[in-house]
Amino acid sequence: MEQREVLGDAVMTRIGQAVMLLHAGDREEARNRLGVIWSEIGERGAALHRCTLAHYMADTQDDPGDELAWDLRALTAAEGLTGAVDADPGGESGDASAVRVLVPSLHLNLAADYLKLQRFEAARIHLDRAWDAVGVLEDDGYGGGIRAAIGRMEQRMRGSATGE
Repeated sequence: MEQREVLGDAVMTRIGQAVMLLHAGDREEARNRLGVIWSEIGERGAALHRCTLAHYMADTQDDPGDELAWDLRALTAAEGLTGAVDADPGGESGDASAVRVLVPSLHLNLAADYLKLQRFEAARIHLDRAWDAVGVLEDDGYGGGIRAAIGRMEQRMRGSATGE
């Protein structure tokens, strides 16, 4: 069990290192490193790892369709973990808690993806789901930032709907 926890920490550390490259502007190297980690953990890896990796891998994509595919992987991983918790509310792990606070951001990202692809109905569905999920967020910098970003997306969607 301890070895598994250490390995889990190592995976998150490696994801974090790739994210630092992404934030520093090296999208290609971040994409390469995240791709290597994904090849190691794949669809059967821990939900927190899959969710986190896919969430950031989406940000490294040049093609909006590829970005959408990675954001959908992130949401699928999150739903797998948080769905199990919903079935057994007393069984929330630290991973489930960490993923639950990502859900509003995951839906926001999907709304943005669908808007880029001019799939307005799908964008609206995910924006509404983002609004529905904000109750899990604290009144802190992260929560405030996500709420503000959802509000900005709402304005963008209104502009898109009116042809602005």
